[in-house]
Amino acid sequence: MNPIDAVVNYFNPVAGARRVMARARTATVMNYDAASRGRRSYGWKSPGTAADAAAFGARARLRNLSRDMIRNRPYAMRGRDVVVANVVGEGIMPSIVAEEGAKAQIEEILRAHLLTPAMDALGEYDLLELQQIVMSAVFSDGEVLLRRRMRNTRFNAGLPLPYQVELIEVDLLDTTVQSWGQNLVEEGIEYGPTGAIEAYHILSEHPGAVRNRKAPTTTRVHWSDIIHVRRFDRPGQLRGVPWLAPVMMTLGELSDYQEGQILKQKMAALMAAVIEYPDGVTRPAQAGAGLEELAPGAMVELPEGAKAQFTNPPVVDGYDEFMRRGLQAVAVGLGVTYESLAGDLKNVNFSSGRMGRNEMDRLIRMWQRSMMIGQLGVGLERWFRDGLRLIGLGHLAFSLHWTPPRRILIDPTKEVPAMIEEIEAGLNSRQNTQRELGRDPDRIRAERAEDQEKDAAANLAPILPKSPQGATGSTKEEKDNAEDRP
Repeated sequence: MNPIDAVVNYFNPVAGARRVMARARTATVMNYDAASRGRRSYGWKSPGTAADAAAFGARARLRNLSRDMIRNRPYAMRGRDVVVANVVGEGIMPSIVAEEGAKAQIEEILRAHLLTPAMDALGEYDLLELQQIVMSAVFSDGEVLLRRRMRNTRFNAGLPLPYQVELIEVDLLDTTVQSWGQNLVEEGIEYGPTGAIEAYHILSEHPGAVRNRKAPTTTRVHWSDIIHVRRFDRPGQLRGVPWLAPVMMTLGELSDYQEGQILKQKMAALMAAVIEYPDGVTRPAQAGAGLEELAPGAMVELPEGAKAQFTNPPVVDGYDEFMRRGLQAVAVGLGVTYESLAGDLKNVNFSSGRMGRNEMDRLIRMWQRSMMIGQLGVGLERWFRDGLRLIGLGHLAFSLHWTPPRRILIDPTKEVPAMIEEIEAGLNSRQNTQRELGRDPDRIRAERAEDQEKDAAANLAPILPKSPQGATGSTKEEKDNAEDRP
């Protein structure tokens, strides 16, 4: 203990203890080079903000920048399309698991309401299209809202269930509201005493609309009428940020570099000529006429005593390597493979392609489970059950399962036999393998039974499965024995 600490500790032991503890913590932190402050770490930022405070006040600008990049930067748009196509694809299909009588009744309502534009407040989207837009908005804006709109069956008699779903961009959150009673309201979202979301304050018109139909008003919507879809990265996080946020700087610089190289290529493609005259030669009135329109195979006469000196245009070097490294960084930041982002399959073989896809597929399954099923699917199921209760079918017991889209196989001739071996060895079930491929086991089972019934009715011979050894189900040894028989 140094003399100053000893004096402070003598007159104020509590303050002295704090000084000693702070000094000990500082010594511990300084054991990590990254925590030191010096030339190597100059400019590093390390704010201690909470999860949602990290983007507080900056979400609107991040959203606008992200949308502009998707509109005008091809690789930003490609990154969004890759994520949406892999997470949603043709759609994450719902299926009902219940007793046979109840299952048919619930499936009929589900298909009539969720799988038709009847579910959409604008009458345009069915469930599968809505999933694509939701995932696209989560990528570009970081989050998206879905609002339940209750409908009067007297005026909307054609609806299977008395509600519709309205897609809402987070721009419609009223950021001017600061409180509601004792609850805190931040950026249009109302938080209760425990910190959980209790309500959303929604504007009646988009603030960026070309023409507002009326003066915008704000409506407080209870959390049960809102599905808030976003990606969680930190404990306590309740808001989302655009997925392009970590790579915006790199994407912008790559785009600027690319435009500069394109301009350089244009300059390199130009052929300019400078006419030189010896000393003492009189320059003609129209010297070099025709050189401004040089074309392949053109012949231009020069004045006597003049010669043409062609310029040396710049040469583009290192473009491919620089763009490749930059796009690899962008792909890593987005969680997709470089090949899918850039469309570059030049150096890809089965092993490298499979390894890259394995990592990407893990992220895709995680996003499907956490956002499209855990948030969107669970919320839609809650509204669906409420709708059944409102029409007097709340007593029906069922569970709702979600089947992600079919995973594209890199080499089916190698991957399918491996799946069959896993099933036969007991390492995987047939149902789980079918779900991993994006197929519904119940639907496959029903269609196979239907195929057998129709084939039997048409007096068609049953299709026998092929064995891995041969096309006719015979092993090589059996074929050899058959050939040796007289």
